[in-house]
Amino acid sequence: MRARLGIAPIAWWNDDLEELSDDVSLEECLRQASLAGFTGAETGRRFPMNMSELGPILRKFRISICGGWFSGMLLDGDMEAEKDRIHRQMDFFTAAKAPCIVYGEVARSIQGERTRPLASRPKLSDDEIKAYGRKMTTFAEWCTGQGTPIVYHHHMGAVIETEPELDLFMKNSGEALSLLFDTGHLAFAGGDLHRAIDQHHKRIRHVHTKDVRRHVIDRLDRKKESFLDAVVKGAFTVPGDGSLDFRAIVKQLASCGYEGWFVVEAEQDPKRNPPLEMAKKGHEELMRVAAEAGYEIVS
Repeated sequence: MRARLGIAPIAWWNDDLEELSDDVSLEECLRQASLAGFTGAETGRRFPMNMSELGPILRKFRISICGGWFSGMLLDGDMEAEKDRIHRQMDFFTAAKAPCIVYGEVARSIQGERTRPLASRPKLSDDEIKAYGRKMTTFAEWCTGQGTPIVYHHHMGAVIETEPELDLFMKNSGEALSLLFDTGHLAFAGGDLHRAIDQHHKRIRHVHTKDVRRHVIDRLDRKKESFLDAVVKGAFTVPGDGSLDFRAIVKQLASCGYEGWFVVEAEQDPKRNPPLEMAKKGHEELMRVAAEAGYEIVS
């Protein structure tokens, strides 16, 4: 069993809340990620999206691109328009030899709106989820045909947030649409992580190892506080610093045959949680639990 460890730059620079950002350059971010032991990074707002500029920086720190976010709007959008939008990123991800593009549905989502409380997030009917699953399958098949597969990111504040919604969505989408399994988002949404792995492990292609601080989540007023309020309060953190049992999670993924990237994606206040210190803690925990699960970590 082989796996790779990556990290997202959201610990250094938050794309939705710029005030939750460390004043460091791209090179310093990658230097710290490499120093912590990571060999992969997802893209962020300070990454140039061309390999002629980014490639030398990645090589300097022995980092590869292991994925990156695409703000999808296929739920309400036109298929051909979405193909045009994502195609602009595909050339870069192909050149970077990235394993996938992370598809996050932002149509109707409240995840980036500080004034919208968690309880006001959009909800689809069962029939709407079924139709959306079919539409996403067609889109995913096209993306795979272009040589750049997508992985679907279930997300707090978005139309696929809860475990029942994820179950119905996956049941009504095809194998071309792989899943990004995000431990923190599903835990925040009240899901059973182990049951979800059992249910969907054949479709999991990418894993975000996001930990949660359960005491923060449990004290939120979801009728008044937003997803971004939760982030500011410290709902998320790195593996080994929160409430989730990553030993059990990684062991279960290994038993299901998962091989791929484990990516630390933990947005929080960098002043209270210095990114380098957090990155080292997350890497140490993942190395420990991966070894116990029988993984060989590829560098």
